[in-house]
Amino acid sequence: MLEIHIAVTKIACHLSSESGDTLESIERPAGGFSFVLVDGQGSGRGAKTLSNLLATRAISLLKDGARDGAVARAVHDYLYTYRMGQVAATLNILSVDFASGSILMSRNNPAPFFVLTPGGMQTYNEPSTPIGLTAMARPIITELSVKPYTYIVMFTDGLLSAGEQYDEDIELTNYLAGWPAAEGRLPETLTEDLLRRAIELDRGEPGDDISIVALGVLPSEQQNDVRRMRMSVPFKPMDSAERTEDPNVF
Repeated sequence: MLEIHIAVTKIACHLSSESGDTLESIERPAGGFSFVLVDGQGSGRGAKTLSNLLATRAISLLKDGARDGAVARAVHDYLYTYRMGQVAATLNILSVDFASGSILMSRNNPAPFFVLTPGGMQTYNEPSTPIGLTAMARPIITELSVKPYTYIVMFTDGLLSAGEQYDEDIELTNYLAGWPAAEGRLPETLTEDLLRRAIELDRGEPGDDISIVALGVLPSEQQNDVRRMRMSVPFKPMDSAERTEDPNVF
């Protein structure tokens, strides 16, 4: 039996109250899961509002059974019409489709994604444009087989730009090329290491929102179909001056 593991690690740009990146997940109607990662243009509340709006639309379409590529095109058309070609966003849809036994990546993102296996690392960096700026922005769609000891790594551009303000490079390809896929490490080890390195390069003050998603397909000895989800989110209680008095606002 194989087990699918997903790890997500993210942090907002320094001095920004919230990240402009949004990640949403959903169970696919025919079996499987989809993960939607949107990076809204800019940072802070405006970018978060935009990315949340687009991710919600994508999730709604996936829930209705739309295909990943059609969803990416529909979300692009919505943003292009809604903001009249003046605002951009990047969009990744990572799906594990139980019906076809495959992993699908739909990408409207100049940043590449990586596949790590015991046989080595493969970079998927075909030219891809963000959604929202031109009338046509087709996703780059990649289909992969579900095989043990396979890792998929996707991220927003804040990871690639880490350290640029100090003329340093995160050297992402070198790190991923050395990842010991055959050891079957959990993907959260990978995402935590990458985020820690990015924050170090930015001297503890990230210059952009950073989101990293890693999917790992690993062997499992469990004999049942139990599914588990884990999440850890920091929470800072507001003082009385920051709290809303409207009971209908959450």
